[in-house]
Order: sequence, then C-alpha cells, then structure tokens
Amino acid sequence: MKKAKALFALLPLVLLTACAGGGTSTLNENAFISGDGVAVYVMPADRKLAPDLSGQTLDGSKYLGSGKVTVVNVWASWCSPCRAEAPLLEDFATKRTELQFLGILTRDNLTAAQSFVKRFKITYPILTDDSVLAGFASSLIPNAIPTTLIIDKHGRVAVRISGQVTFALLDSMINKVVQNA
Repeated sequence: MKKAKALFALLPLVLLTACAGGGTSTLNENAFISGDGVAVYVMPADRKLAPDLSGQTLDGSKYLGSGKVTVVNVWASWCSPCRAEAPLLEDFATKRTELQFLGILTRDNLTAAQSFVKRFKITYPILTDDSVLAGFASSLIPNAIPTTLIIDKHGRVAVRISGQVTFALLDSMINKVVQNA
C-alpha cells in the first residue's frame, strides 16, 4: 500500500517532466524513464490486470470498456510528441476495428483537449479523469507523456510504449499481443 501511494505521489512529477524531451534513464523500471519510444512487452503469464477503464469522456458520454484488445494512449494537447503521433493513432483506430482505442487526457484543460481532438479528427473515446492512471501502479505505469499501453483481451497490461509511437513499433506490438493472448 505504501509503495502504491509513493508511486501515485510521483506520477504528477513524472508526467509533468516526461514531455520535456532529452534526458537519459538510469533508474529502475518503476521510476521515470524519458519518453524515448521504448516498448516493454510483458509475457502473458506475467501480466497484471489493468484498472477499470471507464468514465466520463471528452464528448460528455460515458465509456464502459469494450472487452477487446485495447490500445490506451495517455496524452495532453500541449505535448509535441502527442501532436505528432495523433494522426497515426487515429489511422490505426479507423483501420484496426477489431481493437478498441481509448485516450486518457492528463494535465490539460478540456477546451484545449477539445481543440486537439477536432484538429486531429480523433474518433475514439477520450477519458477526462486521469486518476485512472494510478490503477496501473501494480503493472506498467504510464511514465511519460505520451505513453501508449496495450491491454490484452483478458484485461491485462501487455505493453507500454513510453514516448511517441511509430507505425512499425505499434503495429508489431499490437500483433504480438493479439497473437499471444
């Protein structure tokens, strides 16, 4: 319990500094790692359950989860790598309809986020309550902005990509999770 509280206390600092760019990682897996596009894949036997991914969305509706392999992107409108990867994520979301895509807005205001969604024509749901991020403390915590997590069909955290995603990396990680549930 103390470890979870400590990780939750560090989360705002990590998310605040993660989009700054540069830097190197000399800390362990549960500490801050600069968002450099590195993926961590978890073998199926070692995966932990993701938190309940439901709540109020940016468009005012309620998201209740999907039961599908879910690609979760943690982002903010002020983050340059988030803007750079937005078209790629939307392209995946429209082409890979067997998956669920979900955004989690963090450390941002709703007006800026709505402009971002409109500008990049984001069609997948965006959760506005980033307190859900604390629920990842027992698995792979989102440790940068952006962070992309892939949740397997059993609701377990399978992948974390810290930093901006690329087509090749996201495609290979999605395929690996889908094939190795």
